[in-house]
Amino acid sequence: MSDIGDWFRSIPAITRYWFAATVAVPLVGKLGLISPAYFFLWPEAFLYRFQIWRPITATFYFPVGPGTGFLYLVNLYFLYQYSTRLETGAFDGRPADYLFMLLFNWICIVITGLAMDMQLLMIPLIMSVLYVWAQLNRDMIVSFWFGTRFKACYLPWVILGFNYIIGGSVINELIGNLVGHLYFFLMFRYPMDLGGRNFLSTPQFFSEHKAGEGFVRATTASRLPNGQAPEGGVQNRPLAATSSPLSLTDGDTESASPLETAREGTQAGGAGEGEAGFPQSKEPDVGLDPRTLRS
Repeated sequence: MSDIGDWFRSIPAITRYWFAATVAVPLVGKLGLISPAYFFLWPEAFLYRFQIWRPITATFYFPVGPGTGFLYLVNLYFLYQYSTRLETGAFDGRPADYLFMLLFNWICIVITGLAMDMQLLMIPLIMSVLYVWAQLNRDMIVSFWFGTRFKACYLPWVILGFNYIIGGSVINELIGNLVGHLYFFLMFRYPMDLGGRNFLSTPQFFSEHKAGEGFVRATTASRLPNGQAPEGGVQNRPLAATSSPLSLTDGDTESASPLETAREGTQAGGAGEGEAGFPQSKEPDVGLDPRTLRS
């Protein structure tokens, strides 16, 4: 049990809480402690009966059974794998920015779910995070099941087809990919390629709130031996400090962005290999070169 506890504490803080909730809520419904009927996103109950918890529970709940258990475990693995990679990669040391990305994606998915009568939101949110990771590491070579190898930018669409085979639907995966693309376009593509303004920036209260600093320390401490916190803490550098996440303002002091952080310690323009499916890859993420986004 100590090995499981050590592994669980080693997961970055935000991913750890998300992962735990995605395990706990289905377990509560499976054991019958709370009726699963209260977990679904039903527009009528949410809008007219003021059952305001439903968008939250629908994000963590998944009906686990003989016909859905494998699909649930696969997506739980994707949550752990790619949320961890994002939180410790492009968003390393910036929990406020990562929380804001999750919040933006979640709000878009909830609105879409209410409009399209989507009762479960777990898979769309996971796929939106996976899509962002795939675009930030688009030239990384990943290996999927049966020895297939391709660039990471194709991974969300391969998983969409894979989930269709084992689950029979692509709506959840498609919505997740579209929401992830919307975030990636507004945060990265539009400001860089089209020279537009950055429509998405982390609100100041996210960066200044003490909870953000706590997440940084918790995440950093989880990667240190014996859970020891680093001396002097970790600086939480908000993404909003830069006018564009992919460029630096001429004549100003250079401010690090998540993309710059992802590139530190790696060779620019390199491409690595990783595992998209089981077992988990032991290869590190490849740092992002902005030039790859233009290809």
